[in-house]
Amino acid sequence: MRPRQEITELFSTFAQFEADRFSKWVTDAQLRRSMRNCQECSSEISTSEYFWALYWYKQWQEQFTPAQPTNLAGRHLSAYLQELCYWAAQRTEERFRSPRYGVAEYFQMAIAQVNKVLSGFDPKRSSSLKTYAKIAFPSLLKDILRQRREVDICKNWVLLRKVSNRRLVEALQNAGFSATEIARYRLACTCFRALYIQEQPGGVDRLPEPDRELSEAIARLYNKERQTQLTPPGPECSPEMIEQWLARTAALVRTYLYPPVDSLQAPSLDDDTRQDTDLPDPNSGSLLATLIAEEEATARQALRTQMHQVLVAAMEKLDPESQEILRLYYRHGWTQKQIKEEMGISQSTVTRRLSRGREALLAALVQWGQEAVTSQEDVNSFKGSNQVEDMSLALKEWLRVHYSDPEFCSS
Repeated sequence: MRPRQEITELFSTFAQFEADRFSKWVTDAQLRRSMRNCQECSSEISTSEYFWALYWYKQWQEQFTPAQPTNLAGRHLSAYLQELCYWAAQRTEERFRSPRYGVAEYFQMAIAQVNKVLSGFDPKRSSSLKTYAKIAFPSLLKDILRQRREVDICKNWVLLRKVSNRRLVEALQNAGFSATEIARYRLACTCFRALYIQEQPGGVDRLPEPDRELSEAIARLYNKERQTQLTPPGPECSPEMIEQWLARTAALVRTYLYPPVDSLQAPSLDDDTRQDTDLPDPNSGSLLATLIAEEEATARQALRTQMHQVLVAAMEKLDPESQEILRLYYRHGWTQKQIKEEMGISQSTVTRRLSRGREALLAALVQWGQEAVTSQEDVNSFKGSNQVEDMSLALKEWLRVHYSDPEFCSS
């Protein structure tokens, strides 16, 4: 894959695939015009991708709504994250070697999750959007494959029994349902679960297909419960309507948990048919503030590399048992009880080792921070009465990143 260098290209081009491999970059004409107009309007043109990534992220935050998940800023950021998505797709393909999916399919699964990546990104906690996305995309792909393996074999009625209320609501929101519609569909599913119960051995996967009698019972329960559970109660629901609602809900949940893989249709260079939207003013105060923040972030990048080196050295000084406890706790997400049983030690020992290990790492980090201010005069990075609290947050993020992808953390 040829890496993109020029700013306009970074935020306006998309990967095109041939024979399951990257072929070329194709430009979206509207995004290209958008970038050029923003650069022309700015009194202080920045050539930094970090600056424009933060700029479009702020615009995405202001424009995004569940009812309209696609907006101009989101498309710019989707273009920007193409390389990271591609490499995540390639690593997933190499790891799982599925006969059903190739790099292009994995790429499509991941790029469909851009809004989820953006929703999880916090500029105050992560060094850059790229840093966060490099971790997020592989994780999201794993979740999709895990869900897909389950959802793919579930029949509709089994899926509705298994899916959580939170996922069900998210699926309906993702489909653009109103709050009133979501409440009605959710109540219908609640009534379905209450009446569609296990009466024979074999587990939920062996439950038979619902019959007409069950649909009528669900409709009666729904029509009774709507009087107290819904505002407004809405009209009565027939058994036929209940069946339609449940089938539609199952389809939407399946689509949400198991995104459809479509062939990539990159926009044409000459695709000028779409109307330009009103472009945000890149010379606004918020943009200048972003520029300042971006410049400070760039200046601190060297310090972050040093921080990693300091923490790795401090980690190596811990006793092997403490290192293993930290690894099980942060990499595998084990509880203290699970660690106790695995290592054959008391839970109080696990608690003490975790606490002392983190305290030792934090002490090394705070000492390094104080020395960094003195030696590099980077007062803006570490000044203030909240130094220890800030360092504690930095340590928490480092542990999460280090144990989720040690190779990435050291790069």
